[in-house]
Amino acid sequence: MRSRQAWSCTFFFSIGLTAAAVAFLVGLFVLFLFQSLPVWRHEGFSYLTGILWYYRDGRFGCLPMLYGSAVVSLIALLLATPVGMGAGIFISEYLPGRLRLPVKVAVELLAGVPSVVYGLLGILFLRNWIYSALVPFDPISGDTLLTAGLLLAVMVLPTVVTLTDDALRGVSSAQRMAARGLGLTKTEVMLSISLPQASSGIFAAVLLGLGRALGETIAVFLVVGRQDNQWPRHLFSLQPWIQAGQTLTSKLGGSEANIAYGDPLHWAAIVALGLVLLVVVASITLLAARLERGRRSHA
Repeated sequence: MRSRQAWSCTFFFSIGLTAAAVAFLVGLFVLFLFQSLPVWRHEGFSYLTGILWYYRDGRFGCLPMLYGSAVVSLIALLLATPVGMGAGIFISEYLPGRLRLPVKVAVELLAGVPSVVYGLLGILFLRNWIYSALVPFDPISGDTLLTAGLLLAVMVLPTVVTLTDDALRGVSSAQRMAARGLGLTKTEVMLSISLPQASSGIFAAVLLGLGRALGETIAVFLVVGRQDNQWPRHLFSLQPWIQAGQTLTSKLGGSEANIAYGDPLHWAAIVALGLVLLVVVASITLLAARLERGRRSHA
């Protein structure tokens, strides 16, 4: 009777907290949507497709900021995904058991370093290194989308490493032993058994890393340059990557949010940036959670 009562209390307590979290997220979405209505009425869909942002003239287009967020996140994932997957495979499949826990703890501690510390390191070192490397291209400074992307790669790396390791460790040991019994080497077992079964979990790890990259504010704010209206002449041109830019988070973290508070239309435009960011990050996170849940149900 006691165990059933305890189970019931735990169950209802968990349901209550989950409902509170969902209600908070829905309330946040409704609040952002309501406060951003003036700019949606003023700009319409061109708010998402416009390439000019001049708040003094009442012109608000967030496409360059979407572009900046996409570029820095893409750079981060292009660098962090192969390194993170390789490190996760090494920790899970090849590292001796007595060393696995200390190494994984060290990797997870990197995820707990405050983002402002990464940002300061980016100012002290990375920005100067990028400027020196780009001297042949005559850069204005080392504050570029590339700098922000490289810094984000370091920040999302622990997420990719840890979740890749967890996905691989979730593969049934019985299947590994059966494959070894058939004469497969350790590497062949990893390639033919572990990686295919952990693929959804690894993809979820990459998506969660993407969500972290899109939502990062302080570190990106310090090194991205915060230049508005940076839209490339050609969408696939790499030239804007070595120039200053603006992301959704760097705009939200800047002084313009304080300036906008006295102007209903300007404030609505700023809140709409938060709404767009909330929808994008929440969608990516939910997709990653669904993939992870599917992996565990088939484990």
